[in-house]
Amino acid sequence: MPEGWRPAVAIAAALLGVARDSGLVTLRLPQNARQVPQDVLQRDLVRGALQFGFELGTGVRTYVSASLPYVAALAVLLANDVGTALLTGLGFALGRAVTPALRYASRAGEEWDDRLQDRLPLLAAGGGAVLAAALVVLTLRGFPAP
Repeated sequence: MPEGWRPAVAIAAALLGVARDSGLVTLRLPQNARQVPQDVLQRDLVRGALQFGFELGTGVRTYVSASLPYVAALAVLLANDVGTALLTGLGFALGRAVTPALRYASRAGEEWDDRLQDRLPLLAAGGGAVLAAALVVLTLRGFPAP
């Protein structure tokens, strides 16, 4: 793909992801739709978080409800930059680690799950919008990201 098109493609994909997560368009995501069971995180937080990360990261279980990981992967691919890939991977890992940590810290896991379930559409669309905005800013600043 011509280098000049890469930012526009990444931004367009991010906006399409926001539209999908907002329910404006229907688009199936490629995935192995099996979730990590809740009891994995409830038995032991550290071991559960490691298992969760391993299973999600290796694609064993990849039920992904939001477009954000796919858009981020496309943006990293288009950036063709090792530093961008490492920073994106680190950010994704930290973001995924926050979920079980916040659930554990709430001391009310099932209530926390219910509140999260109610907010998932907003979180998915909001995350995509933040990524789209970040891609626009990076493009305007001339960073190696798309």
